[in-house]
Amino acid sequence: EILTGLANEHSVVVVEHDMEFIRSIAKKVTVLHEGSVLFEGNMSEVQENEKVRRVYLGE
Repeated sequence: EILTGLANEHSVVVVEHDMEFIRSIAKKVTVLHEGSVLFEGNMSEVQENEKVRRVYLGE
């Protein structure tokens, strides 16, 4: 609840693997892989991105 409230008015950096939680608060998501930015976009774009799917879902 605290993060949701903050996220409405501020930028918040959250390091998390729980994608349901991220989906509930994020407007913009940055996906990191081995210390570098793999992709950045909204949650729909992240879920549809081929690189993200290959690295994290093994597709």
